[in-house]
Amino acid sequence: MKALTAALLGMGLATVAMQSQAMSADEIVTKHCTACHEAGLGGAPKLTDKAAWAPRIAKGVDAMTQTVLKGKGAMPPKGTCGSCSEADLKGAVEAMTGPLH
Repeated sequence: MKALTAALLGMGLATVAMQSQAMSADEIVTKHCTACHEAGLGGAPKLTDKAAWAPRIAKGVDAMTQTVLKGKGAMPPKGTCGSCSEADLKGAVEAMTGPLH
């Protein structure tokens, strides 16, 4: 019974890991970023506000990714994507800010 429980737990963890890896940058943005950044909740720069994003974009993708990893203001660490890797979040930052360049 313990072996079965351990195997099921292992499969569950693997499934969670695969789900995170399987999500595209655009899917991460849609699922974890859009709600706050579309409405500007908690001071989040709105998705289409080029002026608000300009100073952030000037610092570069790596700096913005570090902000997401650590959290800022009302945004918790990793935004709302606790299962996202640093690479996942960097891709999401690129996807969010790419159209603003």
